[in-house]
Amino acid sequence: MKYHDSISQAKKTMTLAVAQLHQWHLPVNPINYAVSYEYCKKNKPILTASIKRILLSGKSLDGFFMEQLYKEHLLEQSKFRDEIISDLSHLFTQIQENCQVSSAGAQTLIEQLDDNIPALMSNNKGEVKSAIAKLHHASTAFKKQQQALVEQLELSQLQTQALEAELEEVRQEIYLDPVTGMYNRKAMSKHVDTWLGENSERGIAAIVISVDHFKQFSDRFGALIGDVILSKIAKKVSSYVDDSGLPVRSGSDEFIVLLPDVDGGIASEIAEKIKQGVEKLRFVSIQSGVRLPKMSISCGIGEMKSKEGLNHFINRSRKAIKKPIENRK
Repeated sequence: MKYHDSISQAKKTMTLAVAQLHQWHLPVNPINYAVSYEYCKKNKPILTASIKRILLSGKSLDGFFMEQLYKEHLLEQSKFRDEIISDLSHLFTQIQENCQVSSAGAQTLIEQLDDNIPALMSNNKGEVKSAIAKLHHASTAFKKQQQALVEQLELSQLQTQALEAELEEVRQEIYLDPVTGMYNRKAMSKHVDTWLGENSERGIAAIVISVDHFKQFSDRFGALIGDVILSKIAKKVSSYVDDSGLPVRSGSDEFIVLLPDVDGGIASEIAEKIKQGVEKLRFVSIQSGVRLPKMSISCGIGEMKSKEGLNHFINRSRKAIKKPIENRK
């Protein structure tokens, strides 16, 4: 069995997992079930802590969050990673061996020169002729060796390029949201750690963006159109962020823009421009030609306090969002 449980234990956990999904108001699909099963087993403390954190923040679990948990904690990518590590190890070994061969060949040539140069200065023509022959032989052998090394290096270069392409795919899987192309929460944590590592007192502002009434829109027009609309909104949001900032998709209908070295006032101005830009977007269904409703966003602004945790900072910024009156309960 996949989970290595006894039949009785597996049945008990299955029942708990389904009941837990009902409690979370989530459908029983393969991804949700797998995450719930592990949550009920309590063998993955990081996964459990992630779920509890989102629940304590007052947000409800959704398909986006469950998919992120599944990819991060349950998807079996170890074989793929092992293959890359094995390929890198093989490549490094090849390069090291080539360097050793090149060094040994150069040392042999130097020794031949040291041994035969005195004979070249001899008055004995036989010794001179013999020394020249030996040097010619050593030179020819060295050239052949170097040619073989060049061919090996060209092959290593091709292997390196292929590995770089594979690693780039892995990086995109790890750090990019597949729907919008924005960074994900893992990338957000990595960037913040880097920024604060450079300067622990560095100021960071956050714009938390919530797409208004997105659930109603998605229920009405379908998840596929919903994803297309999200990707277009994400593109518009990202267009207002320069290379120093970080646009992140943090939830099914939520984005976060992190701005290092920017205060709350400037962040508010940027948020207003983003809001106006999104409201100017117009959407038309390609299949039916029907004009879709205009979309709007609500924003919350925050500035990171000294020694404040990232999650607390984001949750505090999220609480500053003022949703449209008609959307309040």
